[in-house]
Formats: sequence, structure tokens, C-alpha cells
Amino acid sequence: MVDENMSFEDNLKELEEIVANLEKGDVPLDNAIEEFKKAMDLVKACDDKLKDAQDTIAKIVKDNGEITDFDVE
Repeated sequence: MVDENMSFEDNLKELEEIVANLEKGDVPLDNAIEEFKKAMDLVKACDDKLKDAQDTIAKIVKDNGEITDFDVE
């Protein structure tokens, strides 16, 4: 299970470590399956954080404090 309080960068670093370890090919099958599951959880956590950041960035605060959606065309 992924710690939801971990930063995007920490999740990405852990994901990169898992991928590097699996790419070596010397991980026993049972461990590889567990590592793969954890990697998929990390991918989802990273994706969720990116979507949240995108939603936050997609809003503009006007001079009067009103928040509006930012639409790039």
C-alpha cells in the first residue's frame, strides 16, 4: 500500500527503484509480482497527484479573489 502523504517526487523515486530492480531480472517471481503490484499503486498515486496539480493550475484567482477556470485555446 502506498503512503498517501508521500510527495510526488518520493513516489516517483520509489517507482524508479522498483523498475530498476525488476529490470535486473534477478527478482524471484513471487517478489516480482508483489513489486509490480506496488509499482502500479505508485503509478496511480503519481497520476492522482498530477491530476490534482493540473486542476489547481487550471484555476486563476482574479484581482477580486474570485476563482475562475483557466482555459487554454
